[in-house]
Amino acid sequence: MRERRRLGTQIKADLRALTNQVSLLNHQVGAKVEMRDIDLDCLDLLSQHGQMSPSALAKRSGLHPATITGILDRLERGGWVARERDPSDRRAVVVTPLRERNSELYGLYAGMNGQMDEIIADYDEAQLRVLADFLQRSIRAGQNATEALASPTDKGVA
Repeated sequence: MRERRRLGTQIKADLRALTNQVSLLNHQVGAKVEMRDIDLDCLDLLSQHGQMSPSALAKRSGLHPATITGILDRLERGGWVARERDPSDRRAVVVTPLRERNSELYGLYAGMNGQMDEIIADYDEAQLRVLADFLQRSIRAGQNATEALASPTDKGVA
């Protein structure tokens, strides 16, 4: 039981260290393409989930809609996204990630991606399934915690 608790504590500490390291990497990548960290985060959400409305991006990111407006202004000026009228509702706007500049980002992440490929090669399929399950469940836990903190119904938030 003690060893299990120690391993659980170590895993959480390692996830925190990984989060910090990826944050530092993202900061360096953002600096190379003249993009703020939060802008890069929102661009990544758009790249992962595809076209969405600014309000959907605000909800998914946990950011205030006014903050999203400033982020989208910067991303649009930089040629990373386009805002267009929603074809199903001409009054609404959707944000589309533009793919023209993706190669810049891929190049900047190539070192990390190459090293991750080497790490993954050391595991068999069963181990990779366990790792993938752990990561997916950890992501959901992070999303739940983010949504709970962003919720205006939380105690202490007006």
